[in-house]
Amino acid sequence: MPRSIWSGAISFGLVNVPVKLYSAVSRKTVRFNQLNGKTGHRIAQKRVDPQTGEEVAYDDIVKGFELTKDRYVLVTQDELDSLDPERTRTIDIEDFVDLADIDPVYYDHPYYLVPDKGAAKAYGLLLDAMRESGKVAIARVVLRSKEQLVAIRPAFDDVLMMETMIFADEVIHPQDIEELPDADELKVTDRELKMARQLIDSLSSDFEPEKYHDEYREKVLELIERKAAGEEIAVQPEAPEPTKVPDLMAALEASLAAVQGSDGGGGDAEKDGRKSSAKRSSSGGGGRKKAASKS
Repeated sequence: MPRSIWSGAISFGLVNVPVKLYSAVSRKTVRFNQLNGKTGHRIAQKRVDPQTGEEVAYDDIVKGFELTKDRYVLVTQDELDSLDPERTRTIDIEDFVDLADIDPVYYDHPYYLVPDKGAAKAYGLLLDAMRESGKVAIARVVLRSKEQLVAIRPAFDDVLMMETMIFADEVIHPQDIEELPDADELKVTDRELKMARQLIDSLSSDFEPEKYHDEYREKVLELIERKAAGEEIAVQPEAPEPTKVPDLMAALEASLAAVQGSDGGGGDAEKDGRKSSAKRSSSGGGGRKKAASKS
Protein backbone atom coordinates (compact mmCIF):
# COMPACT_ATOMS: atom_id res chain seq x y z
CA MET A 1 0.00 0.00 0.00
CA PRO A 2 1.20 3.55 -0.68
CA ARG A 3 2.67 5.36 2.32
CA SER A 4 2.49 9.03 3.21
CA ILE A 5 5.78 10.83 2.51
CA TRP A 6 4.91 14.20 4.10
CA SER A 7 2.27 15.70 6.34
CA GLY A 8 1.29 19.30 6.90
CA ALA A 9 -1.52 21.68 6.01
CA ILE A 10 -2.81 23.65 3.03
CA SER A 11 -2.87 27.33 4.00
CA PHE A 12 -5.96 28.88 2.37
CA GLY A 13 -6.46 32.41 3.67
CA LEU A 14 -7.01 31.96 7.39
CA VAL A 15 -8.11 28.35 6.88
CA ASN A 16 -5.66 25.48 7.40
CA VAL A 17 -6.49 22.08 5.93
CA PRO A 18 -4.35 19.29 7.45
CA VAL A 19 -3.24 16.88 4.72
CA LYS A 20 -0.93 13.98 3.97
CA LEU A 21 1.09 13.68 0.78
CA TYR A 22 1.29 10.54 -1.35
CA SER A 23 3.14 10.04 -4.60
CA ALA A 24 0.67 9.62 -7.46
CA VAL A 25 2.99 7.48 -9.59
CA SER A 26 5.15 4.42 -9.08
CA ARG A 27 7.80 4.25 -11.79
CA LYS A 28 8.29 0.76 -13.17
CA THR A 29 11.73 0.28 -14.67
CA VAL A 30 13.95 -2.76 -15.21
CA ARG A 31 17.17 -2.20 -13.25
CA PHE A 32 20.45 -3.88 -14.11
CA ASN A 33 23.66 -4.25 -12.12
CA GLN A 34 27.08 -3.79 -13.72
CA LEU A 35 29.10 -7.02 -13.74
CA ASN A 36 32.56 -8.06 -14.86
CA GLY A 37 31.87 -9.88 -18.13
CA LYS A 38 34.80 -12.26 -17.54
CA THR A 39 34.15 -13.23 -13.91
CA GLY A 40 30.48 -12.38 -13.42
CA HIS A 41 31.35 -10.41 -10.29
CA ARG A 42 29.45 -7.24 -9.48
CA ILE A 43 31.52 -4.09 -10.05
CA ALA A 44 32.11 -1.77 -7.08
CA GLN A 45 31.96 1.97 -7.62
CA LYS A 46 34.84 3.83 -5.94
CA ARG A 47 35.71 7.52 -5.54
CA VAL A 48 39.28 7.85 -6.81
CA ASP A 49 41.58 10.88 -7.05
CA PRO A 50 42.70 10.90 -10.71
CA GLN A 51 46.07 12.47 -9.82
CA THR A 52 47.12 9.99 -7.11
CA GLY A 53 44.99 7.00 -8.07
CA GLU A 54 44.03 6.59 -4.40
CA GLU A 55 40.51 6.08 -3.12
CA VAL A 56 39.11 9.15 -1.34
CA ALA A 57 37.29 8.74 1.98
CA TYR A 58 33.74 10.08 1.99
CA ASP A 59 34.56 12.50 4.86
CA ASP A 60 37.31 14.08 2.73
CA ILE A 61 34.99 14.95 -0.17
CA VAL A 62 33.89 18.59 -0.47
CA LYS A 63 31.59 20.37 -2.93
CA GLY A 64 33.11 22.63 -5.57
CA PHE A 65 31.49 24.85 -8.22
CA GLU A 66 33.63 25.10 -11.37
CA LEU A 67 34.31 28.69 -12.49
CA THR A 68 36.85 27.86 -15.19
CA LYS A 69 38.81 24.71 -15.99
CA ASP A 70 40.41 23.38 -12.78
CA ARG A 71 39.30 26.47 -10.83
CA TYR A 72 36.60 25.88 -8.22
CA VAL A 73 34.76 27.70 -5.47
CA LEU A 74 34.51 25.39 -2.45
CA VAL A 75 31.22 25.41 -0.56
CA THR A 76 30.70 23.62 2.76
CA GLN A 77 27.55 21.74 3.75
CA ASP A 78 27.06 24.11 6.70
CA GLU A 79 27.02 27.07 4.28
CA LEU A 80 24.40 25.34 2.15
CA ASP A 81 22.34 24.42 5.21
CA SER A 82 22.24 28.08 6.23
CA LEU A 83 20.48 28.85 2.92
CA ASP A 84 17.81 26.17 3.33
CA PRO A 85 14.27 27.56 3.40
CA GLU A 86 12.44 27.51 6.69
CA ARG A 87 11.15 23.99 7.22
CA THR A 88 7.48 24.82 7.54
CA ARG A 89 4.67 22.31 7.40
CA THR A 90 2.36 24.38 5.24
CA ILE A 91 1.48 24.52 1.57
CA ASP A 92 1.02 28.27 1.09
CA ILE A 93 -1.42 29.12 -1.71
CA GLU A 94 -0.37 32.34 -3.48
CA ASP A 95 -2.64 32.54 -6.54
CA PHE A 96 -5.58 30.88 -8.27
CA VAL A 97 -5.30 30.61 -12.06
CA ASP A 98 -7.16 28.95 -14.93
CA LEU A 99 -6.02 25.43 -15.75
CA ALA A 100 -5.79 26.34 -19.45
CA ASP A 101 -3.21 29.03 -18.61
CA ILE A 102 -0.64 26.45 -17.48
CA ASP A 103 1.36 24.77 -20.24
CA PRO A 104 1.96 21.08 -19.33
CA VAL A 105 5.72 21.64 -19.80
CA TYR A 106 5.73 23.25 -16.34
CA TYR A 107 4.49 20.10 -14.58
CA ASP A 108 7.08 17.82 -12.99
CA HIS A 109 5.89 15.17 -10.50
CA PRO A 110 2.31 14.43 -9.36
CA TYR A 111 1.20 13.78 -5.78
CA TYR A 112 -2.12 13.19 -4.02
CA LEU A 113 -3.16 15.37 -1.10
CA VAL A 114 -5.33 13.36 1.32
CA PRO A 115 -7.14 14.90 4.32
CA ASP A 116 -5.63 14.12 7.71
CA LYS A 117 -7.78 13.00 10.63
CA GLY A 118 -10.61 15.41 11.37
CA ALA A 119 -9.96 17.51 8.26
CA ALA A 120 -12.43 15.90 5.83
CA LYS A 121 -14.97 18.76 5.95
CA ALA A 122 -12.44 21.55 5.38
CA TYR A 123 -10.79 19.44 2.67
CA GLY A 124 -14.14 18.83 0.96
CA LEU A 125 -14.92 22.56 1.09
CA LEU A 126 -11.68 23.46 -0.69
CA LEU A 127 -12.12 20.61 -3.18
CA ASP A 128 -15.69 21.61 -4.12
CA ALA A 129 -14.91 25.34 -4.25
CA MET A 130 -11.98 24.77 -6.60
CA ARG A 131 -13.98 22.38 -8.75
CA GLU A 132 -16.85 24.88 -9.14
CA SER A 133 -14.51 27.81 -9.85
CA GLY A 134 -12.47 25.83 -12.38
CA LYS A 135 -9.30 27.27 -10.85
CA VAL A 136 -5.89 25.80 -10.04
CA ALA A 137 -4.02 26.90 -6.91
CA ILE A 138 -0.37 27.94 -7.28
CA ALA A 139 1.49 27.43 -4.01
CA ARG A 140 4.89 26.93 -2.41
CA VAL A 141 5.95 24.10 -0.11
CA VAL A 142 9.23 22.87 1.33
CA LEU A 143 9.91 19.22 0.42
CA ARG A 144 13.20 17.51 1.30
CA SER A 145 14.79 20.82 2.33
CA LYS A 146 13.96 22.45 -1.02
CA GLU A 147 11.26 24.99 -1.71
CA GLN A 148 8.97 23.77 -4.51
CA LEU A 149 6.52 25.65 -6.66
CA VAL A 150 3.38 23.49 -6.96
CA ALA A 151 -0.02 23.46 -8.65
CA ILE A 152 -3.03 22.04 -6.77
CA ARG A 153 -6.15 20.98 -8.65
CA PRO A 154 -9.17 18.71 -8.21
CA ALA A 155 -8.56 15.30 -9.76
CA PHE A 156 -10.64 12.17 -10.30
CA ASP A 157 -12.16 10.21 -7.39
CA ASP A 158 -12.70 13.36 -5.27
CA VAL A 159 -9.08 14.01 -4.41
CA LEU A 160 -6.78 17.02 -4.68
CA MET A 161 -3.68 16.52 -6.78
CA MET A 162 -0.49 18.49 -6.19
CA GLU A 163 2.10 18.68 -8.96
CA THR A 164 5.57 20.09 -8.47
CA MET A 165 6.40 22.60 -11.18
CA ILE A 166 9.39 23.67 -13.24
CA PHE A 167 10.43 27.30 -12.80
CA ALA A 168 10.18 29.55 -15.85
CA ASP A 169 13.96 29.95 -16.25
CA GLU A 170 14.31 26.15 -16.43
CA VAL A 171 12.08 25.82 -19.51
CA ILE A 172 13.81 25.90 -22.88
CA HIS A 173 11.92 28.15 -25.29
CA PRO A 174 11.33 26.65 -28.76
CA GLN A 175 12.76 29.81 -30.36
CA ASP A 176 16.15 28.86 -28.88
CA ILE A 177 16.25 25.76 -31.11
CA GLU A 178 18.17 26.60 -34.28
CA GLU A 179 16.52 23.93 -36.43
CA LEU A 180 12.99 25.17 -35.76
CA PRO A 181 11.37 25.88 -39.17
CA ASP A 182 10.17 29.39 -39.99
CA ALA A 183 6.53 30.33 -40.65
CA ASP A 184 6.82 30.01 -44.45
CA GLU A 185 8.05 26.41 -44.16
CA LEU A 186 5.06 25.50 -41.98
CA LYS A 187 2.42 26.69 -44.45
CA VAL A 188 0.06 24.04 -45.86
CA THR A 189 -2.79 24.10 -48.33
CA ASP A 190 -6.46 24.09 -47.32
CA ARG A 191 -6.87 20.67 -48.92
CA GLU A 192 -3.96 19.20 -46.97
CA LEU A 193 -5.36 20.66 -43.74
CA LYS A 194 -8.83 19.23 -44.47
CA MET A 195 -7.38 15.75 -45.11
CA ALA A 196 -5.28 15.91 -41.94
CA ARG A 197 -8.34 16.87 -39.86
CA GLN A 198 -10.30 14.00 -41.38
CA LEU A 199 -7.48 11.63 -40.44
CA ILE A 200 -7.44 12.98 -36.88
CA ASP A 201 -11.24 12.59 -36.63
CA SER A 202 -10.99 9.00 -37.89
CA LEU A 203 -8.40 8.15 -35.22
CA SER A 204 -10.14 10.02 -32.38
CA SER A 205 -11.55 8.11 -29.40
CA ASP A 206 -11.91 8.44 -25.62
CA PHE A 207 -8.67 8.26 -23.66
CA GLU A 208 -8.35 4.83 -21.98
CA PRO A 209 -4.98 4.80 -20.16
CA GLU A 210 -5.25 1.07 -19.34
CA LYS A 211 -4.91 0.09 -23.00
CA TYR A 212 -1.42 1.60 -23.29
CA HIS A 213 1.49 -0.51 -22.01
CA ASP A 214 5.24 -0.12 -21.71
CA GLU A 215 5.86 -2.69 -24.42
CA TYR A 216 9.65 -2.36 -24.24
CA ARG A 217 9.72 -3.10 -20.49
CA GLU A 218 7.43 -6.12 -21.01
CA LYS A 219 9.77 -7.44 -23.73
CA VAL A 220 12.82 -6.94 -21.51
CA LEU A 221 11.20 -8.89 -18.65
CA GLU A 222 10.19 -11.65 -21.09
CA LEU A 223 13.77 -11.76 -22.41
CA ILE A 224 15.14 -12.08 -18.86
CA GLU A 225 12.71 -14.93 -18.05
CA ARG A 226 13.62 -16.80 -21.23
CA LYS A 227 17.37 -16.43 -20.62
CA ALA A 228 16.96 -17.44 -16.95
CA ALA A 229 15.26 -20.61 -18.22
CA GLY A 230 18.30 -21.38 -20.36
CA GLU A 231 16.88 -20.38 -23.72
CA GLU A 232 19.31 -19.05 -26.32
CA ILE A 233 18.11 -15.78 -27.81
CA ALA A 234 18.67 -14.88 -31.46
CA VAL A 235 19.53 -11.20 -31.93
CA GLN A 236 17.08 -9.52 -34.29
CA PRO A 237 18.37 -7.30 -37.13
CA GLU A 238 17.99 -3.56 -36.72
CA ALA A 239 14.80 -2.02 -38.05
CA PRO A 240 15.21 -0.05 -41.28
CA GLU A 241 15.33 3.72 -41.10
CA PRO A 242 11.96 5.37 -41.90
CA THR A 243 11.88 6.94 -45.34
CA LYS A 244 10.82 10.53 -45.93
CA VAL A 245 7.35 11.07 -47.37
CA PRO A 246 7.81 12.37 -50.92
CA ASP A 247 4.18 13.41 -51.40
CA LEU A 248 2.34 14.70 -48.31
CA MET A 249 -1.10 14.62 -49.95
CA ALA A 250 -0.65 11.05 -51.18
CA ALA A 251 0.44 9.96 -47.70
CA LEU A 252 -2.64 11.59 -46.14
CA GLU A 253 -4.99 9.95 -48.62
CA ALA A 254 -3.39 6.53 -48.12
CA SER A 255 -3.51 6.89 -44.31
CA LEU A 256 -7.17 7.91 -44.37
CA ALA A 257 -8.06 5.03 -46.68
CA ALA A 258 -6.23 2.56 -44.43
CA VAL A 259 -8.08 3.78 -41.31
CA GLN A 260 -11.47 3.67 -43.01
CA GLY A 261 -10.72 0.22 -44.39
CA SER A 262 -9.76 -1.14 -40.97
CA ASP A 263 -13.08 0.16 -39.59
CA GLY A 264 -14.93 -1.84 -42.23
CA GLY A 265 -17.04 1.19 -43.05
CA GLY A 266 -18.40 1.37 -39.51
CA GLY A 267 -15.76 3.54 -37.93
CA ASP A 268 -18.16 6.20 -36.62
CA ALA A 269 -20.61 3.68 -35.17
CA GLU A 270 -17.83 1.77 -33.49
CA LYS A 271 -16.40 5.02 -32.12
CA ASP A 272 -19.79 6.09 -30.76
CA GLY A 273 -20.16 2.69 -29.12
CA ARG A 274 -16.81 3.06 -27.40
CA LYS A 275 -17.76 6.49 -26.10
CA SER A 276 -21.13 5.29 -24.78
CA SER A 277 -19.47 2.36 -23.04
CA ALA A 278 -16.87 4.66 -21.50
CA LYS A 279 -19.56 7.03 -20.23
CA ARG A 280 -21.54 4.18 -18.67
CA SER A 281 -18.45 2.86 -16.91
CA SER A 282 -17.46 6.34 -15.69
CA SER A 283 -20.94 7.00 -14.23
CA GLY A 284 -20.66 3.66 -12.43
CA GLY A 285 -24.03 3.74 -10.65
CA GLY A 286 -23.49 7.15 -9.00
CA GLY A 287 -21.60 8.09 -5.89
CA ARG A 288 -17.85 8.38 -5.53
CA LYS A 289 -15.75 6.02 -7.60
CA LYS A 290 -13.16 3.75 -6.08
CA ALA A 291 -9.79 3.74 -7.77
CA ALA A 292 -8.88 0.32 -9.10
CA SER A 293 -5.67 -1.02 -7.61
CA LYS A 294 -2.87 -1.72 -10.04
CA SER A 295 0.16 -3.82 -9.67
